[in-house]
Amino acid sequence: MQVTRIHEGDVFSVERLQFADPQGRNIVKDVVRHPGAVTVIPIDSDGRLVMIRNYRVTVQEWLLEFCAGKIDAGEAPLESATRELQEETGFKAGRIRPIGSFYTSPGFADERMHVFLATELQAVPRSLQPGERIEVVHVSPEQVDRDIADGTLVDGKSIASWMICRQCMEQA
Repeated sequence: MQVTRIHEGDVFSVERLQFADPQGRNIVKDVVRHPGAVTVIPIDSDGRLVMIRNYRVTVQEWLLEFCAGKIDAGEAPLESATRELQEETGFKAGRIRPIGSFYTSPGFADERMHVFLATELQAVPRSLQPGERIEVVHVSPEQVDRDIADGTLVDGKSIASWMICRQCMEQA
């Protein structure tokens, strides 16, 4: 396999892979290389989920999401989850634990999303990154289910993470 780096950015890189398939045909595939990311599902003392309304310039829409972000160089997923929770929601978790992971779009990217559940929340100052436009909202689990069912919640990582969380809650 021949690998050529065709883009190097702050968040991801792109490699062009050239290889022969089992039938001997020459295949060229561009692949996004990503360091991985985290999503955090925070649950407040009233049992509501702390979510964000995040203005996503890529789709020019406000999206309902769970807080999330890229794993920085040298950072473990738990460190990233703790940092993103504080930065985006203004909460620190007394208890935070991993509950699963998944590939976001394995057809073209190797990004693995690590999902965390955060409880025993305490308010702390938020520290949004430049360019972030985020509003914090508290939503009941039932409302999240309705928002997924009616198409109001369309963020894939949040939908997948909520399904993982639901499974964990049913098994507890």
